[in-house]
Amino acid sequence: QVQLVESGGGSAQVGGSLRLSCAASGKFLSIKKMAWYRQPRGRQRDMVASITSDDTTEYADSVKGRFTISRGNTENTIILQMNNLKPGDTAVYLCNADFEVTPGLLYDAWGQGTQVMVSS
Repeated sequence: QVQLVESGGGSAQVGGSLRLSCAASGKFLSIKKMAWYRQPRGRQRDMVASITSDDTTEYADSVKGRFTISRGNTENTIILQMNNLKPGDTAVYLCNADFEVTPGLLYDAWGQGTQVMVSS
């Protein structure tokens, strides 16, 4: 009933920038929270940035000042602007959202992920 589709992944040099997008679609009443997670190969999945329905944002310490999460121009879309990329940013980036599918019922969904590779 609901889907998240990421786009914008790819390769960049150290110090470069990438812009990731996540588009939500399907049948739902609202989206309470959307977030970006990342999972480097062989490591755990960690939250990178999140934004709530009232526009409250949170960031992992490792990306503060470099990454910005925001709402996209298209409804139900979020953007992760990634600046001053570092090798440690290399990972699969996954979009996550908490959907209100019926009144009072939340559904947690994940996108398929998009690869980000940062090299010198």
